[in-house]
Amino acid sequence: MFEWLKNKNYPNFWNVYQNHFKNKTEHDLNTARFVIFDTETTGLDTKEDRILSIGAISATANTMDVADSLEVYLKQATFNSQTVEIHGILKEGSIIKIEEKEALIQFLDYIKDAILVAHHAAFDIMMINQCLRRQNLPKLKNKVLDTGILFKKLDQCVSKNKLYSLDELCSVFNIKKHDRHTASGDAYITGIIFLKIIGELSQARKTTLQSLFYNPNRRGLL
Repeated sequence: MFEWLKNKNYPNFWNVYQNHFKNKTEHDLNTARFVIFDTETTGLDTKEDRILSIGAISATANTMDVADSLEVYLKQATFNSQTVEIHGILKEGSIIKIEEKEALIQFLDYIKDAILVAHHAAFDIMMINQCLRRQNLPKLKNKVLDTGILFKKLDQCVSKNKLYSLDELCSVFNIKKHDRHTASGDAYITGIIFLKIIGELSQARKTTLQSLFYNPNRRGLL
């Protein structure tokens, strides 16, 4: 009864999403589903700017599954022409765009209870949470990993206080920057970086799923 009262004011797609978290299945690095994602936005103001596109790809057992991916473009109520040079997304154009609510429905249905992975993840998570807030919905429930933080666990990280850009990590791991500054392209690149970090961590020391979340210098949003 109380669960019904708690969920009654939420749309069905949200209830379906949060129901994925009811089963407390124990996972390890080989069985956990990771969803690596990225957002392209009109700017860096998490309150005023809006998401233009979301790109995501899944990974399980140290392998990315290109067939299990998501790419959506959102209709632009807010438009910043100055950022078009970065992401290349026009306000109109030929790309099929959907409403923010529909993008959320597709994103939540895709991620389910997966562990989310992003580079400088706090920004992308907050942008998604702002979308949810505009739909009068709670924040994301998924656990989150940040490749920028994970990189600092490696011995080859020369400065623990530096914020490494995606381009810098591409150079470190010798990754070609195809489709850079598209949501799906950046998600794929971030996925490669994530798997390389996990691989090097596992070679250097015993690494568990839980140990990935440990960050002794945690600051900010995550």
